[in-house]
Amino acid sequence: MKTRRPLSAAFKTKVVLEALKEQSTISALAQKYEVQAGQILAWKKQFLENASSAFEKESKTEREKEKEIADLYEQIGRLNVQCEFLKKNLLKL
Repeated sequence: MKTRRPLSAAFKTKVVLEALKEQSTISALAQKYEVQAGQILAWKKQFLENASSAFEKESKTEREKEKEIADLYEQIGRLNVQCEFLKKNLLKL
């Protein structure tokens, strides 16, 4: 039984682009690159479903990063307020 080998995104893209060219069959590509034909079809489907994201101005990951940064700044603000409150109350003791 073969063990799983990690496949890079570049390799998957190369295989999918070759599949999209339709110059050879999926079976031939599967033999050539030593992967299952069903796997190539799954990569192709995933590639086509996400193709429109290549033309979006801002990707989801960028939006997620911006939201995370905003949340962290909010947390910093809360912690600063709590710290100042504690400093003032400790001076009164």
